[in-house]
Amino acid sequence: MSDLYKKTLSEVAVKLQSGELKAVEAVRNCLDRIEATESRVKALITVTGDEALALAEAMDSQGPDANKPLWGVPIVLKDLLATKGVRTTCASKILDNFVPFYDATAVSKLREAGAIIIGKANMDEFAMGSSTENSAFFQTGNPWDTDRVPGGSSGGSGATVAAGQCYAALGTDTGGSIRLPASFCGIVGLKPTYGRVSRFGMIAYGSSLDQIGPMTRSVADAARMLQVLAGHDPKDSTSVDVDVPDYLAALGRENLDGVTIGLPEEYWGEGLDAEVEEACKAAVAKMEALGAKTVQVKLSLTDYAIATYYIIAMAEASSNLSRFDGVRFGHRNKDASELIDMYTSSRTEGFGDEVQRRIIMGTYVLSSGYYDAYYNKAAKVRRLLREDFDKAFEQCDLIAGPVCPTTAFKAGEKADPLQMYLMDIFTISANLAGLPGMSLPVGLGKDSGMPVGLQFMGPAFCEADMLSVTECLERNLDPMPMAEL
Repeated sequence: MSDLYKKTLSEVAVKLQSGELKAVEAVRNCLDRIEATESRVKALITVTGDEALALAEAMDSQGPDANKPLWGVPIVLKDLLATKGVRTTCASKILDNFVPFYDATAVSKLREAGAIIIGKANMDEFAMGSSTENSAFFQTGNPWDTDRVPGGSSGGSGATVAAGQCYAALGTDTGGSIRLPASFCGIVGLKPTYGRVSRFGMIAYGSSLDQIGPMTRSVADAARMLQVLAGHDPKDSTSVDVDVPDYLAALGRENLDGVTIGLPEEYWGEGLDAEVEEACKAAVAKMEALGAKTVQVKLSLTDYAIATYYIIAMAEASSNLSRFDGVRFGHRNKDASELIDMYTSSRTEGFGDEVQRRIIMGTYVLSSGYYDAYYNKAAKVRRLLREDFDKAFEQCDLIAGPVCPTTAFKAGEKADPLQMYLMDIFTISANLAGLPGMSLPVGLGKDSGMPVGLQFMGPAFCEADMLSVTECLERNLDPMPMAEL
């Protein structure tokens, strides 16, 4: 089964449930793939191989469980999800040796569904970045070209799936951090509606923006993962108590008759690379051939989204990261003679440049005299952005456009922070509005040879419809190859 790593999660799950494949075989195959590729990709901060094998052996001794849809499937987690007894670093020196005593709710749900956790993925420190170059430990390479970035901040999660090291990974998306690496790495990435998946046990960056979601090699795999993850959690005050539909039952539609796709003119204009535009427009034409109707819609406040997002996100980061003070957990400077020196030196040594930059900016916009000038205005624009989407969805079922203006860029190419922030221009609005978003691979750029993702956004809690449409399109596009490592 040397090509087992090329299978999708759904294919492997069927083999495991039938007994054709043992859990130990699935885990060993992934660990072998990690050993063969990790020196080039560098996707994982922690590999829990021994623990995963021991669990797989115990599961095999009992046999498959039809009530556990992910029974025996090896999965990787972004390293900001709390894992009981396993180091959780946020790719930061300040949490280098932090070992939680509990699992995040999303992790507990995966375990209850039979998944086997085999590692924790690299990321931009505290999820702050778009390239995974901000990790305190090492840079992750894109499996399609390891000189290029995998996107961020869930770059390790995207790269580990694209490299065949696991069958799915969890990422988090604050402003595009699932969708961007999914696009750059040629996989499926789904950001659910805010509140659809519990955030309990996720180390927060922007509490009103963060959402956990799956990163997989097919839409069906994303549906299978979301079926496990979705649902109300009383431990999370932002979790919404609404019914969870059968996402897998929504798949398999024959065509897109009756579906209207909105194309925002702001996403298809100046600044979009020709190869990205060509691949995305070809996918839109395929949807039309399948019966979908396309209409032009306006998201007139898109130009203000970057400024709005970074004011709100950095303000929330400033507040959330104040807990890392060297007192209760994390890195502490033991040479400090006074309390204020300990605070200052511990945080200076523990946080990287980008995290410090965002904390300072966030503290500034929340400070006396500037709150109304910046944060309060950003909150008002955020409400108007949501109204923009509401008006657009009066004309269409889903909105489609590029995930990013470019394909994956070379590491070190965007040293200017503002250039990096602009990578999120098409993705951040969904987070500000709390709406679901998804990246579907639709081909390779003709010039770069790198993957291109088409983004879908929809009304709140429309994930079933989104999965239905994208799975139909996926079946009718040329199959996305795997990266050759």
